[in-house]
Amino acid sequence: MIDLKSTGAGLDGYALLSAQLESLLADERDFIANAAQFSAFLSSQLDDLNWAGFYLNRNEELVLGPFQGQIACVRIPFGRGVCGTAAATRQTQRVEDVHAFAGHIACDSASNSELVVPLVKDGRLIGVLDLDSPKLARFSEHDQAGIEALAAIFLRLTDC
Repeated sequence: MIDLKSTGAGLDGYALLSAQLESLLADERDFIANAAQFSAFLSSQLDDLNWAGFYLNRNEELVLGPFQGQIACVRIPFGRGVCGTAAATRQTQRVEDVHAFAGHIACDSASNSELVVPLVKDGRLIGVLDLDSPKLARFSEHDQAGIEALAAIFLRLTDC
């Protein structure tokens, strides 16, 4: 595997990560297994992360799913915090400073920036992919596009 910690998350970096994720998930369709693998993959390949994982849509509420990182909030109402906003709007949230985000939920006080991608398959919200960083403004537009592309691969190769 390529380690973006040493090469940087350039265009070629996300293309390589996409190929690696395709290979990693190719022989398994189970949601929990693939979500766990995807979380570990992101955590091991991206620098400056302190949390990478899933919150799942359970009756219009997000419930903690597979992740890598510190203990996390278990339930998040739609519309609350960065994850709840991504779920309610079905739009990616890229937040440079979570402390300035109205309604931010501080599950980990070390988190300073966040990228949350809603996971929508066949018009149905499955949940969100949440990445947290201790670094302010960690996620660029390029990172957002790369993570959205990886999330699309996950959804295509996973039964959900």
